[in-house]
Amino acid sequence: MPNKPRLLTGDTPTGRLHLGHWVGSLENRIQLQNDYDCYFIVANIHAFTTRADKPESIRQSTLDIILDYLAAGIDAEKSTIFIQSEVPAISELTYFLSMLVPYSRVMRNPTIKDEIRDKQLGDNYSFGFLLYAVGQMADILAFRPELVPVGEDQIPHLEMTREVARRFNQLYCGVDSHTQDDAYLNAGGLFPIIKPLIGKTGRLVGISAPDSEGRLLKMSKSLNNAVFLHDSRFRS
Repeated sequence: MPNKPRLLTGDTPTGRLHLGHWVGSLENRIQLQNDYDCYFIVANIHAFTTRADKPESIRQSTLDIILDYLAAGIDAEKSTIFIQSEVPAISELTYFLSMLVPYSRVMRNPTIKDEIRDKQLGDNYSFGFLLYAVGQMADILAFRPELVPVGEDQIPHLEMTREVARRFNQLYCGVDSHTQDDAYLNAGGLFPIIKPLIGKTGRLVGISAPDSEGRLLKMSKSLNNAVFLHDSRFRS
């Protein structure tokens, strides 16, 4: 679809899709299929960052998410659904991009901090858990999209992606640092400076009670506080 702008987004297979996915990103994906060249990634490698001991569960969740995509309205004739581990170039690009972002910058990412807190990981998270923030940059930039529909909690990851794309283009493509974001490709850059698209509800709270600090946590598969799209009460 060479005449259409490209869109990329996706999900990590840690369980089925829920209402938070729908209002945060999935609804936009379905509506934009006719206007964009759409790529939807099932990021199974990222699932190993917190579930390395459950490969069979990750495999099943990968299949379940694809079924949820199709049931929700993703049209495989219009959009490309793909599995992250089947594209080795993403892992290669992750390694190279990791050279362009300081460790301290990754640790300032509020989404990383929130996940460490909400999942009660303490200091027991793997290095891969931090590296997945760089992996998300590679997921996106490998396909050079213009638009990335996400929930509000993913905006810090996308801002890091924009920073690294600018850095790469300036360092390796000779793009002037004063170039406007939407002019990087015309100036000789390789990667576009992507634009996020937030759903009508950026962050949907979960169904669990507030935590010990009185905070209502976002709806999440891994936090076990979600209403899933495949739940029988929503079937007609």
